[in-house]
Amino acid sequence: MFQHKHFQVIAAFSVGLIFSLGLGISGMTQPQKVIGFLQLGEGWDPSLMFVMMGAIPVHALVYYFVRGKKTPLFDSKWHVPTSREITKPLVIGSALFGFGWALGGFCPGPALTSAGAGAPSAVIFVIFMFVGMILRRVYQRFSKS
Repeated sequence: MFQHKHFQVIAAFSVGLIFSLGLGISGMTQPQKVIGFLQLGEGWDPSLMFVMMGAIPVHALVYYFVRGKKTPLFDSKWHVPTSREITKPLVIGSALFGFGWALGGFCPGPALTSAGAGAPSAVIFVIFMFVGMILRRVYQRFSKS
């Protein structure tokens, strides 16, 4: 097992680069394409369904080989959620995510990719996404005390 920081950084950068290229090639960075997929009815664009149909088998294959590993290749432990509890914040956050995705056509991954490419609407989205994350943390701190 490699626990060297350089390997972690190189692996994270490589995976992020491949992921962002996939988002761009698939059209996920084009808000109008995403909205066209989420908007059922006349003018519905099913092309993103094919992206999902291609991604699911790839993920399943990777998961099959990784699921038995006690640790990831470049870290000492897995960093995945373990709670199976459905909480009010989870439901509210999921609803806000879906609502925002349908309205704006961006979710965090494609928004960061588009912002990196200089798309003004994505830059604005990312700024407000981070503002929302900060406000959520502030709210959590004050609600616990």
